[in-house]
Amino acid sequence: MRDFLRRSGLTVEDLDSLNIIHVAGTKGKGSTCAFTERILRNYGFRTGFYSSPHLVQVRERVRIDGQPIGKELFTKYFWSVYGQLDESKDAYGGSMPSYFRFLTLLAFHVFLQEKVDVAVIEVGIGGAYDCTNIIRKPWVCGISSLGIDHTSILGDTIEKIAWQKAGILKPGVPAFTVAQPPGPMVVLRERAREIGCPLLVCPELDEYESPGPPLRLGLAGHHQRSNATLALQLCRNWLQRRGILADSAVVSMATVFHPITPGFHCRSARHPGLAETEWPGRSHTIRHGPLTYFLDGAHTTGSVLACVRWFRKEAATLERTVGGPVVRVLLFNATGERDSGALLKLLWPCHFDFAVFCPNLTESVASCSIDQQNFNVTLENMLTRCLDSQSSWRTLSGRGGRLADDQLVFQNQLPLVAEQRTDSLVFPCILSALQWISQGRDPVLGVPDQRVAAVQPGVAARAQALQEAASIQVLITGSLYLVGGALTHLVPSLAS
Repeated sequence: MRDFLRRSGLTVEDLDSLNIIHVAGTKGKGSTCAFTERILRNYGFRTGFYSSPHLVQVRERVRIDGQPIGKELFTKYFWSVYGQLDESKDAYGGSMPSYFRFLTLLAFHVFLQEKVDVAVIEVGIGGAYDCTNIIRKPWVCGISSLGIDHTSILGDTIEKIAWQKAGILKPGVPAFTVAQPPGPMVVLRERAREIGCPLLVCPELDEYESPGPPLRLGLAGHHQRSNATLALQLCRNWLQRRGILADSAVVSMATVFHPITPGFHCRSARHPGLAETEWPGRSHTIRHGPLTYFLDGAHTTGSVLACVRWFRKEAATLERTVGGPVVRVLLFNATGERDSGALLKLLWPCHFDFAVFCPNLTESVASCSIDQQNFNVTLENMLTRCLDSQSSWRTLSGRGGRLADDQLVFQNQLPLVAEQRTDSLVFPCILSALQWISQGRDPVLGVPDQRVAAVQPGVAARAQALQEAASIQVLITGSLYLVGGALTHLVPSLAS
């Protein structure tokens, strides 16, 4: 990665001037970065924010002052960086960076050339060997909640994963984390001690004093409170170094391994940044007439549990305001090595009337946006995984596993929509699934006769409950890519 950086025209020393806040973690690192960026923007600083993955368009990954960079700016820097790498590739055996590495290089160039005051950098996967870890002198580091994910890359225990995440810590650079399970916390402390990094544990959000009304968060869900407290501490330390806050509280090597850093007064003029934070696709609610969509890209055990707590609370509150029957629908997909059966088991207590599964394809392959295609997985593999998820759901319902071939009611090269005897279906793309769920009752999605994939009468008849419901509650979860594809159709302006 250092070679690629140099070939693109930069050095690791150049990155020092970005005044970087570097954040790793399993759950909530993106939300933490979003809170952090919004707070610092409220102070009047020009912010850069690099995150992954994107939901709708790749430009979302590189933001300036909270907004994805424009198409012209993206195109300008894309060809500038790509051109320099391409010109030098022959001297390096034809080597070119992978997708994520290239976008990371692009972000560094954008932030330097556009002269941001601070760059908030979210780690991609892990930390120690993540390509963002070429950063040598961040101003402050953060580690959000840890859990089990990407085990084939990071290790099969939470302690091994903690070791990887702590790889972003740097000698003498203050670092903050939230309350962690005992095992990974020991690993974080040991790594911090070895590196020579002052590591502090953030207090609960309730411990922050404020003379005004209680802190309100722009992101829903109780789990966002730990992300908010981490963001407050990261901003506090960054502002101290910037000279905005009193120097007396600056973290120094004297506070290494201090078990907790105390709460502090949230200035009334500044803490609205917490309330104003927006981070689509995470604890995100959209209402279209009788349909309410609950979107959360949860894809680990911990994040799905948090999603369930959020959804059940919000759905129950909404249900009390409805004067008629309510239907609950799960729209789910899981990718990679994740155990979809285990995640679905956590979702089962939500009492869904329908479970709908589809690949992370916004529409048919021919018309799907390039920004939302995965060229590493075939369509057949994606559909097979959806059928496996449906089998897991049927097992949870006590009605057996995969349907027999003669029970599939829609065939066009591959079985696409499965008989709904257990109130579960598999669709070939996100749009066809959403249109079936909405039954023409969502004006944004269109009417039933525009359905992408027609279903046979026996399946259509099962949708009578959707047609007659006073309210349809749709939880879309299991994958950020699924959520992003859904947002493409539910909020068309995001794709413009």
